[in-house]
Amino acid sequence: MPAQLELKLQPGDKAPEFTAMTHDGKTISLAGLRGKNVVLYFYPRDDTPGCTKEACGFRDSFAEFTKKGAVVVGVSTDPAKKHAKFVAKYKLPFALLVDEDKQIVTAYVVWGEKKFMGRKYQGTHRVTFLVGPDGRIKRIWPGVKPDEHAAEVLSAI
Repeated sequence: MPAQLELKLQPGDKAPEFTAMTHDGKTISLAGLRGKNVVLYFYPRDDTPGCTKEACGFRDSFAEFTKKGAVVVGVSTDPAKKHAKFVAKYKLPFALLVDEDKQIVTAYVVWGEKKFMGRKYQGTHRVTFLVGPDGRIKRIWPGVKPDEHAAEVLSAI
C-alpha cells in the first residue's frame, strides 16, 4: 500500500451521493440517511483478518453509535452473498453495501493501487468517512488501524 492514499475529498466537501443494495437485498441511499451522522467505512474484503477486526469493532460499539444517532455502513466490492455470510458469521448489526461495479469506491476515491508482499494490484483502501446530518464530510480517516478504529470514530461523533 502506498504510504498515504491521496485523498481527493476533504472535510467540508459534499459527500458523493449513492444508492446501493445491502447484503440482505434492501436499498440504502445517502440521501435517505440525511439528518443523521453516517459512518461510511470502506474495507478491502469480507472475512479477512483486518476487515473482521474492524467490522467486529463497529459491532461491539454499535449500541453506542446508535445512542449518538449515528448510522454505520460498511462498503466493499464483494458480492451480496459474501456480505450476507460475513454478516451472519459475525452477527453484524449494520448494513454492508454491495459495490461490485465500483461506483461508490470510485466516487469516494478509495479504489487504487495497493502493494502486498511486493505485488502491486488494484483494490479498496481502508478509509472511513464521517458524513454529517447535512450531507457534508465531517471527518476522514485514511490508513485505518482496525483494532482501534471504532473507538476513534465514536469519540469524534
